[in-house]
Amino acid sequence: MINFEKIQLSNGLKVIHHKDVSSPVAAFNLLYDVGARDEEPGRTGFAHLFEHLMFGGSANIPDFDLHLQKAGGHNNAFTSNDITNYYMTLPVSNLETAFWLESDRMNLLAFSEKSLEVQRSVVIEEFKQRYLNQPYGDVWLLLRPLCYKTHPYQWATIGKEIKHIEDATMEEVKSFFFKHYTPSNAILAVSGNIEMNDVQSLADKWFGPIEKRKKYIRNLPEESIQTKKRELWVERNVPSDMIFIAFHMDQRTGSDYQVTDLISDLLGRGKSSRFYKNLIKDQSKFIELNAYVMGSVDNGLFVISGKPNKDTSLKEAYNLIWKEIDNVKKNTIEKRELQKLKNKIYSTTTFQEMSLLNKSMGLCFNELLGDANEINNEINKYKIIDQVSVNEVARSILKEENCNVLYYKSTQHA
Repeated sequence: MINFEKIQLSNGLKVIHHKDVSSPVAAFNLLYDVGARDEEPGRTGFAHLFEHLMFGGSANIPDFDLHLQKAGGHNNAFTSNDITNYYMTLPVSNLETAFWLESDRMNLLAFSEKSLEVQRSVVIEEFKQRYLNQPYGDVWLLLRPLCYKTHPYQWATIGKEIKHIEDATMEEVKSFFFKHYTPSNAILAVSGNIEMNDVQSLADKWFGPIEKRKKYIRNLPEESIQTKKRELWVERNVPSDMIFIAFHMDQRTGSDYQVTDLISDLLGRGKSSRFYKNLIKDQSKFIELNAYVMGSVDNGLFVISGKPNKDTSLKEAYNLIWKEIDNVKKNTIEKRELQKLKNKIYSTTTFQEMSLLNKSMGLCFNELLGDANEINNEINKYKIIDQVSVNEVARSILKEENCNVLYYKSTQHA
């Protein structure tokens, strides 16, 4: 049970406090409700570019990292299709430094041409190194547009193409900032050995004076229900073949989300999974084979990815995977296997919640989804899953007309 308190400043910033006396270190997590799904189709990659720009200096603080390091802190950030998240850990005694740094860049970035050019170059290089020049790096550049035809999940957080970042102007960058980086579009969580009164005082002092800007109202196109299987074959100079199969699934707050997540564990998580036991250990048909859910805020993807053995063709690999899927759909899971899956989820969740930073991130994300207290209800949602619901959800999602297949053929393997 994670106990917390919550307030909202007059400018719209939500502030969550979790007291933990076990550590001299505090976690400071600031989540912005903006991700790649909020970009224009002709200007993608902006949310990720902004993650980098936020470290390029703000109105009163030219060097963000220098001051945090002096305070004994560490920081990082990440962007997804749904959110942009900035986090720090630092001694509780120096926590005000975090409030000072984050509030200044929320208030106003420096917006220098030099910073834009530096970060633009960093992002372009990342695009080349991670997505274009790395084996299997372009998988999500291929798989997302195969799965999504209208929803902006159709592009990866890095963007559709390098040109969108190359052509970004200062005016577009400023517009993106004032549209999304507002107090009312952010959630702050602070965890550590500190009282709520002190957190509120620091929030009022540093974030309170920031003007209340108009909140962006999201209105995204819904993805149509897929009615026909889609396939894409590509050839690349990679060490071995790979196969990717993606199914549309429930959104993060949907009633079927936890069941779908459990099914992904049943098929492809760890050495007790069916994929591992049947297709890797017993038959040696695959080198690796995994299943997982994307956890997207809007309707997401259930993904299977695998590297077949050199003697297993991609078509055979596809058929073998479907045999395991059909088994889940047709046959009732045994109570013992179901309980084992639940126990693994309970232990993973409990272990994650031992981390102050994970607690802060979880509180922010659940508040974004509607209620921070849902972090305390997550395990209960898995506890109530029964054998019947596993069959029903598997049959409703894991079907050919809802299937997107990327055959990633190795030219070295030919």
